[in-house]
Amino acid sequence: MALQWRVADCSDLQCSIRSLRGQILVEAADRQPTYLPVAELAVLLVGPSTQLSTGVLHLLANNDVAVLVTDWRRIPVSALHTWGKHTRVGARTAAQVAASQPKKKALWASIVKAKIRGQANVLKALERRGAPTLENLARQVRSGDPGNLEAQAARLYWECLYADQSFARQPGSGEGANACLDYGYAILRGVGIRAVFSAGLSPTIGVFHRGRSNAFNLVDDLIEPFRPVVDQITAGLPGGSSPEAPGVKRLLVSSIDRQFTSTGLSVAAEFERLAQAVGRYYEGDVARVNVNYWGGNLGLATCNE
Repeated sequence: MALQWRVADCSDLQCSIRSLRGQILVEAADRQPTYLPVAELAVLLVGPSTQLSTGVLHLLANNDVAVLVTDWRRIPVSALHTWGKHTRVGARTAAQVAASQPKKKALWASIVKAKIRGQANVLKALERRGAPTLENLARQVRSGDPGNLEAQAARLYWECLYADQSFARQPGSGEGANACLDYGYAILRGVGIRAVFSAGLSPTIGVFHRGRSNAFNLVDDLIEPFRPVVDQITAGLPGGSSPEAPGVKRLLVSSIDRQFTSTGLSVAAEFERLAQAVGRYYEGDVARVNVNYWGGNLGLATCNE
């Protein structure tokens, strides 16, 4: 398992991409050609002005690189991924379908606890109020989160995180902090798609999310503990920052390389570990899943339970 992966964002470039000896070569008229080793890539973002061949797609697929296709707003509208190579993909899909409600509810509770604890650490790291209240809410989460403490925590969290600003979380608004959050979450989602497929899991079969038109319900479940990483980076940006600015984009992309665990695993590597653990949990190889949470200042995490 790699400790560090890269995201290559070509979504705003008018460029061509071709393969060359295990690398992809990005060529644009206004810049020097860039060589990217495919073995180091986790996600490639391409946009309406990106040209690439099926040979490039074949190389990326063979190396488990997720390709996100974005629209003119840089919002992902499609994902290309390799078919699962996991030796137990059929067994794991069957186990997902057959999973009992108590099993799913226990997993969802662990995910929610980790998310709320990570949010509390963001508030502490940025010296905002509200962290003790979030920590208390995390301790109250029960199987399946029947009290919807995730939503209660979210309301307090956003209020405290942007206490000195008029902010409302509005996905897809395309403005300011919301645009930065959307972009950062899209990067995380690309990493999650790769992790779920690598674990032999079906991304459509979620734990909590059950959207009929959502092909990535499970990814949207497992992404929750990682969102606070993007939140903390975004909250530290100057007001009015846009993901279209190269410096801002680099900071948001760097979220997947932040150290997430005390053993040195990055966000991307920890996402893969979590997906593999969920696969073993569904098949009955382990009794519970340890869901780690974002540590805040130093980027360290601890076990949820």
